[in-house]
Amino acid sequence: MIIFVWLAFRDLVLGRSLFRGRRGVRLLFLGLVAFAGAINAVRAEVSLASPFTDHLVLQRELPVPVWGRADPGERLKVRFDGKTLRTAADAAGAWRVELPAMKASAQGRELVVTGSKTKVPLTLRDVLVGEVWLCSGQSNMDFTVARTEKFYFAGVENEAEEVAAANHPLIRMFSGEWRKSAVPVERVGGAWQVCTPETAREFSAIGYFFARRLSEELDVPVGIVKLTFGASCAQAWVRREAMATDPRMAAELAKFDAELAAYLADTDKRAKYATDLAAWEAASAAAKAKGAKAPRAPRNPDPEQDQHNPTVMFNGMVSPVIPYAIRGVLWYQGESITGPRSLFPVWNELLIRDWRSLWGRELPFYFVQLAAYGGKGDIAGTRAMQAEALRLPATGMAVAIDVGDRTDVHPKNKQAVADRLARLSLARTYGRDMVDTGPEPVSARAVNDSAVEVAFKSNAGALRAGGGAPGGFELAGADGKFVAAAGTLAGDTVTLRAEGVAEPRWVRYAWANYPEAANLANAEGLPAAPFRMDVSP
Repeated sequence: MIIFVWLAFRDLVLGRSLFRGRRGVRLLFLGLVAFAGAINAVRAEVSLASPFTDHLVLQRELPVPVWGRADPGERLKVRFDGKTLRTAADAAGAWRVELPAMKASAQGRELVVTGSKTKVPLTLRDVLVGEVWLCSGQSNMDFTVARTEKFYFAGVENEAEEVAAANHPLIRMFSGEWRKSAVPVERVGGAWQVCTPETAREFSAIGYFFARRLSEELDVPVGIVKLTFGASCAQAWVRREAMATDPRMAAELAKFDAELAAYLADTDKRAKYATDLAAWEAASAAAKAKGAKAPRAPRNPDPEQDQHNPTVMFNGMVSPVIPYAIRGVLWYQGESITGPRSLFPVWNELLIRDWRSLWGRELPFYFVQLAAYGGKGDIAGTRAMQAEALRLPATGMAVAIDVGDRTDVHPKNKQAVADRLARLSLARTYGRDMVDTGPEPVSARAVNDSAVEVAFKSNAGALRAGGGAPGGFELAGADGKFVAAAGTLAGDTVTLRAEGVAEPRWVRYAWANYPEAANLANAEGLPAAPFRMDVSP
């Protein structure tokens, strides 16, 4: 169309025969009209940000930002719950309003956005108001209620029964589509889904069971925003601006930038990957047609598409949903650590602080400590680094040491883990009077030359030890070598002795990748977290 108008104007000016005289003027006029129509057709339509789709849940009792895109300067009206808010798109086409705090409502209503240039309003249907939590992290948060082709590693205990019973119209989930980016993007794919036996199959299991418990306890709709990616690192979920303030993390950013620049300059590498990918797609299609297992996909050499690199998950998945109103964050992360291991707790704490700054308040942040697993690496040390985040206010840790799987990093008892996260939120965020953690060690002192007494805050009566003597404890003397210790229970204390350790200086509990003997819990069945302490004289 642009070419047609240009040719008409040029030939009219130059006196060419095709567009000469009245016929030329008429053709030019018709071209301009068509051109204007085309421009109008491709103008920016009024749109809402990614988290706003049918069946969404809005956060109760907090201001609710609603935002999107339109033509620059376009006037907009947003109607919901009998209220009408007005605004105009800025010079870049962005607009935003803020609905006032609302009470919970299980009645599905419409949210309507009308633009001054829009003939048909944008209408979202079946909108509820209740509690909204963001679930993020890696594969164990991505882990779904049922095993599916996409989530081949998932499927909870009692899967068939759980799926059949998953009929909860007041529970909804927005599952963000996987996306990585070196720069912040504006949109992430996904849509809110009402919980049914069919949709719940690919719901985050942690998110679903957490929402179910909250819905039962609070009697309000519950929405879960799931933003997850398997094997992602903590630094991948942190914003560049936040990382750049710390020289240690700035070095990691510089390394990533250099890798990305080198990849973009390497045309041979990019061409080879394109060829390998095409061959793999053909081989996969052929295998699927025969009912055979598809071959392994070639590794994408693009650093931007590597979930271990800094910022890429934040940019691709979290950035598009800020500042959607949420009550708090659930986090399940830790298996995948790359780069300087010592920075892992630093990244965790920075992520919590920065997400809170982006949402503009001290979001409750409850996370899952790694379950028992017999894999390689210092998993016990990782648990300790995870626990360092408890130094920050409004945080809580769900202990999963007792529900792990020796051979699978994705344990299937997600019900217990979600219940512990729900206890944390109900007690600490919603003020319910309930026990939310297992026994917590408060002191370790030498009773005599060979015995150590560890005192606990049990939170729920006398300690329990799985029906027997407490196990999973170790003592070490001056040489620092830990030896398994025998223990006895008495109320809120455990007395320990270890053969060959005459003057114990340190005690630790459940300090192994798969601490099978660890069995200490309280009367509510909540396990003690792994710990290491100095022994006082």
